[in-house]
Amino acid sequence: MHLSGRTDYALRAALELAAAPDGPLTTDELAQRQSIPTSYLGAILAELRRSGLVTARRGPEGGWSLARDPMQISLADVIRAIDGALVNVSGTRPENLHYAGAAVGLQAVLVALRAAERQILETVSLADVVADHLPARVRKLLDDPTAWH
Repeated sequence: MHLSGRTDYALRAALELAAAPDGPLTTDELAQRQSIPTSYLGAILAELRRSGLVTARRGPEGGWSLARDPMQISLADVIRAIDGALVNVSGTRPENLHYAGAAVGLQAVLVALRAAERQILETVSLADVVADHLPARVRKLLDDPTAWH
């Protein structure tokens, strides 16, 4: 799996918002906390707002907040808001790919890959990551030493 820099920044910003339930955070605060360029982060937050994941409030008490409870926002939600579909090949969803000859079985592998990603990314919420309390299925994967290499 490849996460773009934009998606990495979006995840980190969303996690900061999930960890700050007392009020909105400004773009500058988010950028400073995660060492993200402010101008770049503003565009990412705008994408998250268009996807309905964050809200913005103007004024001296303004800033960015999550649009929903952090338990209701999965990592997959954030990734899709920035990058679109979880798994695709040159912009094509795996179920729409057609291979021939020795590669005919590749489509099934790519569909399975997407299913495996979904099993993790759709079940881990922002709140889970902030609390460092991952679902049992994810913890089990992390217990395998080969997962870290």
